[in-house]
Amino acid sequence: MIHRSLLLWHDHNHANSTHMITRFAIILVALLSASHAKETMSQPPPNFIVIFCDDLGYGDIGCYGSTKNRTPHIDQLAKEGMRFTDFYSSSPVCTPARASLLTGCYPRRVGLHEAETQHWVLIPRNKRGMNANELTIAELLKKKGYATACIGKWHLGDQPPHLPTEHGFDYYFGIPYSNDMANEKRGDPPLSLVRNKKVIAAPVDQSTLTKRYTDETMHFIETNKDQPFFIYLPHTFPHVPIFASPDFRGKSANGIYGDSIEELDWSTGEIMKALKRLKLDDNTLVIFTSDNGSNGRRGGSNAPLSGAKGSTMEGGMRVPMIARWPNKIRAGAVCSALTTTMDILPTFAAITSSNLPDQTIDGGNILPLLLEKDGAESPYEAFYYYRRRQLQAIRYGEWKWHLPLEQTYPRWDSVEPKKEMRPGKLVHLGRDLQETTDLTEKHPEIIEKMRGFAMEATQTIGNEATKGSGQRQPTDTAESKPMILSQP
Repeated sequence: MIHRSLLLWHDHNHANSTHMITRFAIILVALLSASHAKETMSQPPPNFIVIFCDDLGYGDIGCYGSTKNRTPHIDQLAKEGMRFTDFYSSSPVCTPARASLLTGCYPRRVGLHEAETQHWVLIPRNKRGMNANELTIAELLKKKGYATACIGKWHLGDQPPHLPTEHGFDYYFGIPYSNDMANEKRGDPPLSLVRNKKVIAAPVDQSTLTKRYTDETMHFIETNKDQPFFIYLPHTFPHVPIFASPDFRGKSANGIYGDSIEELDWSTGEIMKALKRLKLDDNTLVIFTSDNGSNGRRGGSNAPLSGAKGSTMEGGMRVPMIARWPNKIRAGAVCSALTTTMDILPTFAAITSSNLPDQTIDGGNILPLLLEKDGAESPYEAFYYYRRRQLQAIRYGEWKWHLPLEQTYPRWDSVEPKKEMRPGKLVHLGRDLQETTDLTEKHPEIIEKMRGFAMEATQTIGNEATKGSGQRQPTDTAESKPMILSQP
């Protein structure tokens, strides 16, 4: 028989032992947590660079199938990062696409789906611009101590309240709208090159633009290398009229279009060299994409997609997208999830632990997709293809429904305006990238689902003359003046 005092001794020592083990575990966890916190604190916030080409087609660069344009530096981004196969701009034209990228919203939600009824996009001296109440990527990151720059084509309003410096950018250098907007008959001023709010050249020599943007970008990186920075680099080209500097003019196998693309590739390479030279390479997320598809002229290509800029066919809105972030994004990764330019703001917010705006946004955080987390998927149940005021198509999984419309501008099979009935069409993009085979009769259940999505979009975002409950308004200035070169 075991003596009771022995049992009490055993219980007492067992309790002490358990208590010591528990205390040790707590101390160990605290030390590990402190070590992790110290490691996290020692890692500076990542830098962000968004390279946003103008009218670059899905098939215009080597890693997406181009055999005409030499793009080794852009292709290297894809080898070292993630290439997206199903990435969309929210619009097939300039102004709406840019508003969408910066706010994370469909253009119609922020009121920039159209400038005026007679124009596709904002024009010089337009009173309209992005509302100051919209939170942009730049404003979101400035709250976290980021230095911010917009270098390139703005196209969200050329009046003082609408310029980049009024929307979160510390620095602006570039042209205020498209490079074809110098229409004397309309009263447009010569194409201006602007620094912050001051015109420094008019007309600007367009053949110098890509190199000047590149130099400005590298200078901004150098100046802000000791703090986190965000650079939005919306290139002017290959929007027409197309230019290239003497170093690239006549050097490609694809005429002036190829010359321009190859200079954009050079620019990308120079920026990457600067990051590596300054030892910022590993801590910089670089995104390369386009505002919409190519117009299909002068050598541009959206292959293997059908359609072109200005249309809601895939070639008008599905664009190249590459994301590179060493030691975070796996080299050589490919993502086929449906993603869009609207996802960039919420993704940057997630990376920097920033608060999203109080107002509704339409994009989603795709960081799990970038990091290839288990279960990561597209943030969209449905994606809406808008053209001007009109909802023209909806994507749901691999299905795409071109809505039957009495009037559309332009037709889904043309970039030219036609005022006639456009019949509906249901296509399966996984098997029919050319969008030729109508499966409407075979899949009434998909059509029914699509009609529900169309009703939801109309009610919340708006469609045609119907305003959505969640639609917000842009800002109009009381008067407008042309941006002109200041006299010395």
